[in-house]
Parts: sequence; structure tokens; C-alpha cells
Amino acid sequence: MSPTLILSLIAGYFVVLIIIAYLTSRGATSESFFIANRNAPWYMVAFAMIGTSLSGVTFISIPGMVAGQGWSYMAVVLGYTVGYLVIGTVLMPLYYRLRLVSIYTYLEQRFGFWSYKTGAFFFLLSRAVGAAFRVFLVAGVLQLAVFDSLGVPFAATVTIAIFLIYLYTFSGGLKTILWTDTFQTLAMLICVAVSIYLMAHELNLGFAGLVKTVKESSMSQIYFSDPKDDKFFWKQFASGAFITIVMTGLDQDLMQKNLSCRNLADAQKNMFWFTIAIVLVNIFFLSLGVLLYQYAAAKGIALPTNPETGAVIGDAVFPMLATNHFTLFAGIVFILGIIAVTYASADSALTALTTSFCVDMLGIGQYEEKKQKSIRQLTHFGFSVILIVIILIFRAINDQSVITAVFKAAGYTYGPLLGLYSFGIFTSRGLRDKLVLPLCLFTPMLTYFINHNSEAWWGYKFGFEILILNGLLTFLGLWLISRPRNLELNPVA
Repeated sequence: MSPTLILSLIAGYFVVLIIIAYLTSRGATSESFFIANRNAPWYMVAFAMIGTSLSGVTFISIPGMVAGQGWSYMAVVLGYTVGYLVIGTVLMPLYYRLRLVSIYTYLEQRFGFWSYKTGAFFFLLSRAVGAAFRVFLVAGVLQLAVFDSLGVPFAATVTIAIFLIYLYTFSGGLKTILWTDTFQTLAMLICVAVSIYLMAHELNLGFAGLVKTVKESSMSQIYFSDPKDDKFFWKQFASGAFITIVMTGLDQDLMQKNLSCRNLADAQKNMFWFTIAIVLVNIFFLSLGVLLYQYAAAKGIALPTNPETGAVIGDAVFPMLATNHFTLFAGIVFILGIIAVTYASADSALTALTTSFCVDMLGIGQYEEKKQKSIRQLTHFGFSVILIVIILIFRAINDQSVITAVFKAAGYTYGPLLGLYSFGIFTSRGLRDKLVLPLCLFTPMLTYFINHNSEAWWGYKFGFEILILNGLLTFLGLWLISRPRNLELNPVA
């Protein structure tokens, strides 16, 4: 694929997004920017959330990791279903009862000012880092496919990418994003389906043969044997449940979409159907990974390897095959798919960061609409710059699979949120509010120390369940700084 063709695809794609943004942002207010006026159809929210939840990390890293990890990630996905059940039955009723715009307002009503600011701070940190990881991955692919040959530096690639997101989200916010993410989710799913179909055709596999090939491959293994292994099924399953609770239920980004539904019943329907869809889509991604390696072996294609270890670079497998060895049509579909899934995640994150900072840190509701618009747009621009800076830092230091990096970071930054909400919902005690921030800064450091030494101490290797440990330590710490409270004076629970 020529750089000119790819640039033309990107330009055409963003013309479509900007047209959608123009049509949906007319007459937008702060309420439509933050929660889409609370009248979004549940089925549209469910479909749009697929693209937001998956991102370019899923698109590239999950197919690439099957050679080394098998289908161990499927245990995480099955754990998602438990997490979504908790969100739909515990968290959503709470958020709708309090009619929240930012979900972290709950912490102020339950514990106080510093708990509220602490929760918002950890979200802002978590989502900014997570969104930067996702854009970094796709910017790297585009850099190799297009911009290196044109002599464009990576910093310029990233700046252009974030600027385009800013361009179509700064006015309409969530109201626009529900439409653009619906379009982008569809583009992503078409890409996966086309890639699977074309490889099955090249390998002379019908549907039954495709299923048999994936099922019988050693790369579709799920690990049940060693509880100390970080791929052990039940560890991954539990991790998936807690990852979902914090990265969806305690995350302003995805809950902002859920809060845009007309009522609680619609939001719960959205969550039910979304759960089914996300499991099926991840099965497609894992199947795609098996087929990618089967295709490369059948065609005698040498896959990119790490020069130091000789191991296959999983994150490079799908991009390399799609842009260099698939048909031109398949390559075009891949480029559109990866752009779609990444921007569906990144645009939503940028809007959520803007929402949380405006509502939680600046108290934007106290101003008139004209002032709110000015603050909102300035904040939106500021977070665009912050994302660029984080991406450039990550490029300088990253030396591991991006999917692993994202969830490892989440284990440390979302753990305090898990502890805070668990303590608020499952206990009736109050907190010494001023001690909450120091505690929540300390527990991730303690978690890191334990994780760093666990193999030497116990022969145990932590995986994604590091999040559970962090949340538990935070919960125990909150208990130590807690005290009985007068439920009549502070009735939120």
C-alpha cells in the first residue's frame, strides 16, 4: 500500500467524521456535551460502547498475543460478564438514583471533599494514560506504514492524530461521539470479518474448517494447570471481573455513555446486550490471531522478531501481514478498521477527561452557559496537549506488549477507585476525609513493592489480578482511617 493511498483513506475517513460532528453538534450545550441530554437510545449506546471498550490495543495486541499466551485472555473476557452484572445491578441504580453527571460526585456525598477529589484525580490519571497508550499503538502503525517514508517525525504524527480527534469532538462532545462511535464500531467489525474471511479463503477453509482449525490449534489453549502461573484461568477470570468493574463501572468514560440513556431500565438493557456482544467480538479477535499465525506459516512468511530475544513481536503481526501480504482491499479495510477502533476509544476518553475535570475539579455548574462553553473548550484543548505529551513519553520508555502495559497501569491507578467505591457501598462507616489522598497515593506504591518481590518471596507471579490486591489494600487502609457515621446526616450509600 502506498503512503498516498493511506493518507487519502485517512483524509476521507475524517471528512466523514467531521460531517457527522457538524450535523450532531448544532445547538450543543454543556448538558449535551456531558450526557447527551439524557435521551440516547439504549441500543445505540450499546453498539457505540463496543468500539470504545476495545480500542486499537485489542485490535492489534490480542490477535498478536495468542502465540505466547494462547487463549488465556478468554478467561479475562468471561470474567467481564460478572463485572458487567455488578455494574448493572449495583452501580447503575446508584448513579441513576443520584442523577449524576460525573460519577465521582458520589464520593463527595458519601465521604467528603478530599475523597471526591481523590477519585476524580485517579480517573484523570488512569484514563489519560490509558488513552495515550491506545493512540500510541496506532500512531506507531501509521508511522511505519506512511509517515516514516515521508520523513515525518513521530511527534508530528501524534500531534496530527490528536488534533483530528479534537476537531470533531470539541463542540458536540458525547452527543457527537455516540454517532461517530457507532460509525467507527461498524467499520471495526467489518475489518475483523473481512480479515477472517480472506484468510479462511486463502487457506481453503469453509466455516466448519475454520472452526476446526481454531479449535485444534495449540494457540487456542486455556490454562488450568498451575495456579501460580499468571495465565491460570481462575486468576484471569477474577481479574476480568474486577477490571470491568473499575474500567467500566468506576470510569467516567464508559459510564458517561450509560448515563446518557433515558432511564435506568434502558441503561440496564444496554449493558445486557453489550455484554453478549463484547464476548462474541473478543472470540472473533482471538480466532483472528490463530488464523494470522496459521496464514503466515502456510505462506512461509517470516514474522517480525525481537532482535535481542528472537521472540515474535505480537503487536506487529497483524499490521505487517495486512499491509504487506494481504490483498489491497484487505489492507485498506485494515487501515480503516484500526483507525476506527482507536479513535472510537480516544475521542470518548478525551470527552470524559474534559467532563470530569470541568465538573469535578472546576465546578463548572456554577457558571452560566456561555462561560461553561469557554471553560469546556479550553479544557478540551488542554487535555489534547496532555495526551500528546504522554504518548511521546511512552514511546521513549515502552518495551513490552501494549495490552499488558495498559492493564498493568490500570492495576495501580484504578485500585484506589476500587477500594473507595467498595468501602462506600459495602460499609456504613465514614472516613477521616483529609487522610484519603495520602492513603490512596501510598497503596499503589505498596502494591508495586509486593508485586516486585512476590516471586522471590512466595514463587507467585502476579498478573492482571494486581488490581485486586491494590483495591484490597486500599479498602483495608480506609478501614483504618474510618469512623462510625451518622447515617441520617449523610444518607448516601
